[in-house]
Amino acid sequence: MIPMGFGMSAVNAGVLFMSAGQVGNLFIDPMVTETDALMNIMQIDFLQPIYTFTFSNGLIACLVFMGIGVICDVGMVLAHPFIGMFIAMCAELGTVATFPIAKLLGLSSGEAAAVSIIGGADGPMVLFTSLTLAKDIFVPITIVAYLYLSLTYGLYPFLIRMMVPKNLRGQVIINKSKKVSRISSREKLIFAVIANIILCLLFPVAAPLFLSFFIGIAIRESGLDKYARLIEDVFLYGATFFLGLMLGVLCDAQTILNPKILLLLLLGMLALLLSGIGGIIGGYLVYIFTKKNFNPVVGIAGVSCVPTTAKVAQKEVSKVNKMSFVMEYALSANICGVITTAILTGIYITLLS
Repeated sequence: MIPMGFGMSAVNAGVLFMSAGQVGNLFIDPMVTETDALMNIMQIDFLQPIYTFTFSNGLIACLVFMGIGVICDVGMVLAHPFIGMFIAMCAELGTVATFPIAKLLGLSSGEAAAVSIIGGADGPMVLFTSLTLAKDIFVPITIVAYLYLSLTYGLYPFLIRMMVPKNLRGQVIINKSKKVSRISSREKLIFAVIANIILCLLFPVAAPLFLSFFIGIAIRESGLDKYARLIEDVFLYGATFFLGLMLGVLCDAQTILNPKILLLLLLGMLALLLSGIGGIIGGYLVYIFTKKNFNPVVGIAGVSCVPTTAKVAQKEVSKVNKMSFVMEYALSANICGVITTAILTGIYITLLS
């Protein structure tokens, strides 16, 4: 948020009057596509090379995804694969249900798909989808996504308290499955390789995202600590910083005053709300299927804001019962949520591009 805010203030304050009455700045010109003009502008606008070589082609989203892969422990998924995947699919309610609503409100199919992906609560995925399907409004869509992701800590706890009674929030889960500590790095590495191949085969348009995510997991589980630190400390944080800065610089007054912004704000909020509701409903269904040996609060973690929603779930449970530890299940749903959101991204791009 800090680089985004500074970028917004600087680009709107540093406006220059160019030749022929045109208005511009010395930060970036995202509309340049002609080769000669692009080569010239890259020697003038200091952020143009970053935008051209990392932003407009989706590389920066892939770098963030690679960093997410490095920090994810897929042992949680392997310990509870069916529960995690089921909850994650239920938590895609907002990603699916928002699309027809956005279409009814006048958005094009590409714009509706891009704003619907906000329901997956995965910033790089929203960026990747909007760059592919809605280039004209990818800046406001991505900014809306990142603004709302920062609000999940504040809003989802109230949703949990509203939908899950106090006695169920303190539910202790009796673990009967294979312990995460017994899942070897070899098993995790095999899972990453197989999952990457299958998902890239089924959804080739989202293959860059799958490759980035699973290669991060593979590096983590291969014990390549120096590379893992490089990806986490340099790639992930560097890409996140420049992502915020670039979004801020691209958000000039013309973009902010676009009448579609209010509609995007409302649809983004609706998508995240529906996804949270769908996840908790999924938690209730697992609670029923397991004969009450489950905590429905885990459902909120199916919204794939890693690891924010998993932390929210554990925090709300701990407030009621400090002896109830659900983080293992929450992280399983959280990581599965990343995969299901990437799958839906691939489906939207395949059908609409």
